[in-house]
Amino acid sequence: MNETSPDAATGDSAVLGGRPAHKPSPLVRAAFVTEESVYGVILVSGMIVASGGHGASSWSVFWTVVVTVIVFWAAHLYAGTVAHHGLDHDRIVGLRDAFRSALRRSLGLLASALIPAFILLLGATRAIPDPLALWAALWSGVIVLAVLGFIAFRRRGAPWPMQVVGALATAAFGIAMIVLKAVIH
Repeated sequence: MNETSPDAATGDSAVLGGRPAHKPSPLVRAAFVTEESVYGVILVSGMIVASGGHGASSWSVFWTVVVTVIVFWAAHLYAGTVAHHGLDHDRIVGLRDAFRSALRRSLGLLASALIPAFILLLGATRAIPDPLALWAALWSGVIVLAVLGFIAFRRRGAPWPMQVVGALATAAFGIAMIVLKAVIH
């Protein structure tokens, strides 16, 4: 088998199984397919479940989600800056560099709220009924999680069956939120 080890700079394999590994764009790498993105989608789904019950309007849920995501993002940005400022592997990391790094990593947390928030806004503007907006926002989280899982496995050069398994496993967190909403409400 013609496998190479991961590239030290990017963590991606140049060739895996005789074929080039998929390399996503730097924006996808830095902001979208991160643990912050996965966490953000689960956070948004949890907020929809928690705030979307008992006849809450899409408008109310929209604002709860937006404010919560902004607060969590700011806290994550601050924590990342503080954690990476100072000495790191025998080099000094300045405050500006630590902030830039934390900002780049935390963008996934903000991006993760865009699709569900847009769907909730459709409900708030009465383009779609409130209950449909809430459920569609939750299901959009499942789809986003599946895409994140698929891309994560694909960029590591996993065979397509494992890419599908990765997508399904990641999407399972969104399904868990939907089950939670059905049980609670």
